[in-house]
This record gives sequence, C-alpha cells and structure tokens, in this order.
Amino acid sequence: MIVESEALIRMSAVHMVQDAGFSSLDVGNADDAIEILKDRRDVRAVFTDINMSGSMDGLKLAHAVRGRWPPIHLIVTSGLNMADKLPANGRFILKPYSAEQVAAVLSELFSSHPAPHRLFSDPGGNCAKVA
Repeated sequence: MIVESEALIRMSAVHMVQDAGFSSLDVGNADDAIEILKDRRDVRAVFTDINMSGSMDGLKLAHAVRGRWPPIHLIVTSGLNMADKLPANGRFILKPYSAEQVAAVLSELFSSHPAPHRLFSDPGGNCAKVA
C-alpha cells in the first residue's frame, strides 16, 4: 500500500513499485489507509510519506500499523531524515528517492518470502488501485 497525499508523487511511487515487480494499491492519506487495513488482510507492506494531510501523518501511521498489524512491512519516506523516529523494523528512504532505492528495499524486505512479489496478496496478480 502506497500512502502519499501528493498525487503526482503517489503515481510516481506506484510506477516504481510496479516496475520493481510488485502489485500495489494506493491511497492519499493515513486515515484512508487505516480504514483499508481494517478490512483487508492481504496488505503486506505500507510505503508512506511522513508529511500528509489528515488526522495523522505518515510517522503516526507507521506506529499505528506496527502496533495493530505487526507483520506488515513499513517503508517511510521524507525530505528530512527521520529514521530514528520509526517503529521497530521500519525502513526509511530519504526523498528524493530513486526507483533503484525503492526496488532494493522491497527486494530486501521480501527476500525471505520470494514469491509472490506483491505488496498485497492478490491471487490474480492484478494491480488494485484505491484513490
């Protein structure tokens, strides 16, 4: 799941994730992400920006996900280095990030589970988009 309030940045992240061989879904804020996570058991990773509109930023989202859904991998990004603020086992990527950085982190996170390469468990291998 990609959580980013800026539509163009979100679309870019979606392309990076898909180009790395992963399916994804995307949302524009942390509140919507939490609502989706309540209903879906197939999300395997959350890739979120810290600076977002809504009732919580990406850092609060990361902590909420870690507390409520501990198996979900967390990738957090920001223009400021906030790596020391992440919950346990969270990964940080400094903005601006490259497709290679995103692919490397995803590959590392899912290397212990080599197949299927998806951010969520979509049996048909299709990409789902939630706007």
